[in-house]
Amino acid sequence: MLDRARAAWAEGAKIWANSSSPHAAGRVARSALEEARARVKAALGWEGEVIFTSGASEGLAIALGRVKADRILVSAVEHDAVFRAAPGAEVLPVLDGAVAQEPLMRALELPGRAIVAVQSINSETGTMMLGQGHNPVVQQVREANGLFLADCSQSAGKLPLPDADMIVVSAHKLGGAPGVGALLVRDFAMLEPSGGQERGYRAGTENLPGALSFAAALEAGGMESWATSEEQRLAFRRQLGERAHIVAPGVQCSHILALAAPRMSATAMLIRMDAIGFAISAGSACSSGTLKQSRVLQGFGTGEDIGRRTVRVSIGWNTKPEELDAFVEAWDRVNA
Repeated sequence: MLDRARAAWAEGAKIWANSSSPHAAGRVARSALEEARARVKAALGWEGEVIFTSGASEGLAIALGRVKADRILVSAVEHDAVFRAAPGAEVLPVLDGAVAQEPLMRALELPGRAIVAVQSINSETGTMMLGQGHNPVVQQVREANGLFLADCSQSAGKLPLPDADMIVVSAHKLGGAPGVGALLVRDFAMLEPSGGQERGYRAGTENLPGALSFAAALEAGGMESWATSEEQRLAFRRQLGERAHIVAPGVQCSHILALAAPRMSATAMLIRMDAIGFAISAGSACSSGTLKQSRVLQGFGTGEDIGRRTVRVSIGWNTKPEELDAFVEAWDRVNA
């Protein structure tokens, strides 16, 4: 967590009370919660509504489970949480790191209003699925009178938000507290209410310390404030590209990359690098405990042999340049 986010969480813990309660302490908490909501909207440049959640997975469950749409379309490389939230969704193939446009067009021509879910940055490969600025997928959805949902867990607070009707964000991905996130909704009329808190769209006592931490993390600045520069992160990628196969479909961000070890399995690489002091993943964190090949890598067309040797390397806000150098040395040592 960022220092500012940790301090905001502690302050929220001091004034915590159930913000849905009408007593004085509850009203103080409600005021702080609404202030945090306004700060999150301002920091993200979002003009719609904000529903605080327990994280991105819950945000996706609310969006896909209660959207007023007839059909759900999702890209083949979405996070597992998308497939759990919409088990019957129509799956769109991916080509060269982007949703294939012809299959999407055919799917949107079928009867019934569709919601299309595509992540901003893929959490396993760092592929920027929506690019930056104008995106043909969004344009196709708009022309078909569909709704567009963007999972921005890996990009919110780092890159501008895409043009979407609903957006999912997560606080701990940008230095905020774990266990809090938000579903950004352009208009509440897009969702069926469920009763409970958050204006009737999410049940459960509001996480005031988490919301304050979330707002503080967003206000602390984007990637410009990170310990490494864009140039240093790209140099790190180039160095590793000389030593390993980088699984890099499409346009890539600078803070996530997928590497295939020369010989060792992803599980063996994870164990050996962890022993040296580096925390890497095999697949996304929510599915990295399984020994099955990553569904995401399969969706990108990665071969089974490379997929079983692929690990995910992520650079955080507090990763130092010397730590990148040490990682390259450790990679050489483990794969010697």
